[in-house]
Amino acid sequence: MMGPKALCLMIFCALMAWHMHATFSADYEEPWRVLFIHFLERFFHIMASVLENLGIMSYWEFYNIITKGYITQPTSDENITVKETKINDILVRYYVPKRNSHKLKRGMIYFHGGSPKFAKIALLPYETFARRAANRLDAVVLAPDYQQSSKYHSQTQWNDVSDFVKSLLHPETLAKYGVDPTRVCITGDSAGATITAALTQQIMGDSEIPIKPKFQTLIYPALQMLDTDLPSFRENEHTIVLPKSLAIKIMSEFYTTDESLQQALKSNQHIPAEYSHLFKFVNWSALLPERFKKGHVYTNPIYGSSEIVEKFPGIVNPILHPLLASDSMLRLLPLTYILTCQHDVFRDDGLMYVTRLRSNGVQVFHEHVEKGFHGSFFFISWPFHTNLGSRLIDNLFSWVDENL
Repeated sequence: MMGPKALCLMIFCALMAWHMHATFSADYEEPWRVLFIHFLERFFHIMASVLENLGIMSYWEFYNIITKGYITQPTSDENITVKETKINDILVRYYVPKRNSHKLKRGMIYFHGGSPKFAKIALLPYETFARRAANRLDAVVLAPDYQQSSKYHSQTQWNDVSDFVKSLLHPETLAKYGVDPTRVCITGDSAGATITAALTQQIMGDSEIPIKPKFQTLIYPALQMLDTDLPSFRENEHTIVLPKSLAIKIMSEFYTTDESLQQALKSNQHIPAEYSHLFKFVNWSALLPERFKKGHVYTNPIYGSSEIVEKFPGIVNPILHPLLASDSMLRLLPLTYILTCQHDVFRDDGLMYVTRLRSNGVQVFHEHVEKGFHGSFFFISWPFHTNLGSRLIDNLFSWVDENL
């Protein structure tokens, strides 16, 4: 006879199979490989939620445990010297090519993605990206960590990375790493792209920072929290890797563990009328290209009480949310690379930023991946390697090589 454990396992697998069938679209490159990634993501999400509801451990403690095996050490190889240091209390892993050269090298500041709750530069995919960038571009890659939001919230994290970049962008500091101050770029993916966009705005607008980045590269950035009912949020409510519910959980917990913010973001009625002037910066009916509107109907914002913004003022702070920056600020920005993916709740953030930058005279190279998803860059190492991830990285490196 079948034991209760086996029966529970069969029921669980049947429910997972039904869920996968109901929520998975075949409109991905390498759909069977992506389906496997989707299965694991859903399985981990369910396990983390169950353990949290049972009071055994928090949602993100579970993810910290399962990613421990993905943590790498700063190991050098025949091509790259890898070391770790601390700059202004920020742990920085840096990658220096071993090729002999009498010239100063290019420099890339790389902010990794992932949830601030558990992601680290030491995770194999981010380590792989940084190592490949150093080797392919013959560039010194400086890859900082930032304080995890389980202990520190947005303002502390922002102050940390801001202080780090300000201290780095001086000729004498870059000289220590053998970096040419005229050939520096800032790159980030996901949460790291948010930081990259925000920092680039600050750097370009600060006359006391002597070295300016030659360009910024933003890989599927999240750029605002005003509107959580964009077409991309509607279409990707159940997408792989980062469905709408998880995206809102991560965004809200960047500020607080108070669930009132998360509930407010879900209802999309969290901004009071006194901030109505900001909605012109996220009005997708004006800022999205026609082909991404797809019959969606724009409705005017439904304003909420002032309580949420009074408790969490960072959600309307243009310093932390680059899409809310003024036109005069955007006009200062350098050449920009933006990658967006069709199956991504944050797709429209990137698309609207492309429109706003171009309308303010900023040169933008925009790559849109019709069969891509949020996190595509993450799946570049065993056992989750995808051809799409490797190809996108190669495309990015080719662009950087031409422009840096």
